[in-house]
Amino acid sequence: MDGRDAPMTLSELNERVRQALCAAFPETCWVRAETSDVRINTSSGHCYLEFVEKDEPAGQIVARARGTIWSRTFHALKPHFEYVTGQPFVSGLMVMAHVSVEFHKLYGYSLTVHEIDPSYTLGDLVRKRQEIILRLKEEGVFDLNREIVFPDLPQRIAIITSPTAAGYEDFVNHLLRNRAGYAFYPKLFPAVMQGEKTEESVIAALDCVSQQADLFDVVVIIRGGGSASDLNCFDSYSLAAHCAQFPLPIITGIGHERDDSIVDMVAHTRVKTPTAAAAFLIGRMDEQAVALDELLRSVHNRAADILAVHEMHLKLLVARFPASAAHIVERSKMQFMSLSTQWTVPQLQIVRLQSLLNGIKQQLKNQSALLFKDKKGELELSGQFLKLVSPDHILAQGYSLTLKDGKIVGRAAGLATGDVIVIRYADGERTATVR
Repeated sequence: MDGRDAPMTLSELNERVRQALCAAFPETCWVRAETSDVRINTSSGHCYLEFVEKDEPAGQIVARARGTIWSRTFHALKPHFEYVTGQPFVSGLMVMAHVSVEFHKLYGYSLTVHEIDPSYTLGDLVRKRQEIILRLKEEGVFDLNREIVFPDLPQRIAIITSPTAAGYEDFVNHLLRNRAGYAFYPKLFPAVMQGEKTEESVIAALDCVSQQADLFDVVVIIRGGGSASDLNCFDSYSLAAHCAQFPLPIITGIGHERDDSIVDMVAHTRVKTPTAAAAFLIGRMDEQAVALDELLRSVHNRAADILAVHEMHLKLLVARFPASAAHIVERSKMQFMSLSTQWTVPQLQIVRLQSLLNGIKQQLKNQSALLFKDKKGELELSGQFLKLVSPDHILAQGYSLTLKDGKIVGRAAGLATGDVIVIRYADGERTATVR
């Protein structure tokens, strides 16, 4: 065929590729990659996945390989990995995998996983966690929620949790059945508390609370128990940033004993369990009750001291009253006797003063009569003058008055042709028009 080698079938080519790979990779090797598209066959127990490598700056995939973890290996590998890392074996994890290179004539190139080193993944999770913490601190929001002044009486409580969670029932029962009988007003904002939708669901619930933040004193985020792997969603940057910048103090009672999640770190107060969150709120009310009792005792003691001082002062006044009263009576008696002596006037002086008063009285009477007579004459003259100058008297003498628009016309220049005027006489009025 034109000097060319005889063509191979596809299966022959694939077989030669398999032999070449087996010769190049006769043993297993360790590979660093990120898990993707992790699927578990429920009937066989085998785990099928992809390993990918991404370009760090852009995040684009630069290499990809199919992977298989056979059921016997996977049943031992998965629980050990999740126990050490506290993270479920899912897509998106950086892993160090011990693999053998396989090539099948029908299915092509793949990697068979024999072992995964969880310490590598754990280190990567810690690194990501520290990166999130550092980012929150650099943005200046890490401590914002803890800086909010916690209310003295945290009674109106927004609860973010799953309505079916046992922790929710424990929290509400412990809160509302407190021995002191404090009044609390809890309101549930439902959210998914485990799985892939946790972050999105809790953020949505926080947004709902934020829209009516003036109706609440605190926010409580709780869940009941769960494995450590169920709690990794609380190490999310987005959820932690929302909590850190929330306008109300946040209490977390997520129910785990391991290291605090990042949400715990940025929250105002972190407790271990939902019941502990309820106990914390009741404790805050107890603190205010104790402070109120102390204030009442202080007021009572202060009032008692004031009453004691006034009582002592009153007793002193009562003890001094008889002597003071006698002294005042004696002094008043002496003053009265002195005044009596000063106001003793001889009978002759009294008669003379009486005569003087009678004379003044007669003078006032005479002058009043003369003044009244003068004023009466003046009034009579004024009345006669007013009568002479009155319009009626003038009209009666044969004169008339000319009025325009109700006003007296004093000069002919004040009239114009066509003006309507009224001429008033002693016996009536006539209307005329100026021509």
